[in-house]
Amino acid sequence: MIIISACLLGRNVKYSGGNNLTPWLAAYYDPALFLPLCPECIARLPIPRPPVEIRNGTGTNVLAGSARVYNKDQEDVTRHFLYGAATTLHLARNHQVSAAILKEGSPSCGVTRIYDGTFSGRRIPGQGVTAALFQQYGIPLYSEQTLTKSILRELIRREKELQNPKI
Repeated sequence: MIIISACLLGRNVKYSGGNNLTPWLAAYYDPALFLPLCPECIARLPIPRPPVEIRNGTGTNVLAGSARVYNKDQEDVTRHFLYGAATTLHLARNHQVSAAILKEGSPSCGVTRIYDGTFSGRRIPGQGVTAALFQQYGIPLYSEQTLTKSILRELIRREKELQNPKI
């Protein structure tokens, strides 16, 4: 299976109640190959919910205990993000996930960039909490901004081979 951020398929799981539909990705969606998930929904955060950013670091720092996750109302929601990441990893391992396509910029799913924790719109290099945990466990990561159609077609080809090995 290939995990994909549910918002990229048009599911209304975003903090605002909307989605991040990426039509070219959605065109490749096949429920036999893709597992759409939202770590923040898995953590039972409501929709809609206040925006969230990682303060004083990145997802890697949150996993190490040296950074925290806060919403715009200054509520510490770190435990929700850790739970969402751990549960998503558990699902990934149970479904033998071969790769993950995640939403860039998200405090959970950001692959190469996240917001800086000041709610000013400034982005910094780094990963969201779930993306950082996936990387620690060797799951290849892509975002809607780093993935190309040719890479996606190759991921799908490999996934089909894994699901239907030739004897």
